[in-house]
Amino acid sequence: QLQASGGGLVQAGGSLRLSCAASGSIFSINAMGWYRQAPGKQRELVATITSGIITNYADSVKGRFTISRDNAKNTVYLQMNSLKPEDTAVYYCKLWATTKDYWGQGTLVTVSS
Repeated sequence: QLQASGGGLVQAGGSLRLSCAASGSIFSINAMGWYRQAPGKQRELVATITSGIITNYADSVKGRFTISRDNAKNTVYLQMNSLKPEDTAVYYCKLWATTKDYWGQGTLVTVSS
């Protein structure tokens, strides 16, 4: 089970921090990350982080978003700064384990201009 939180309404230029905690019997986590889906658009990858703390970002968020994780808590975070209206979307966390992938339920981020 993945539980995402931290979404909300923010003005352009503001910041939000998303969290996603994994619970239950999830073993051998390889990577965690965030996707987003804006209205009328396909879901897109935002950022990922491996167990070795190697990160990867979509070009559209580089320099503004930072992904991190707490392995002891099986939690991944997404610090979002300098938010833009085009960042408005439902954000989903994802966990890649050795035998299965898991999706969180999504948290809505709305950036007003």
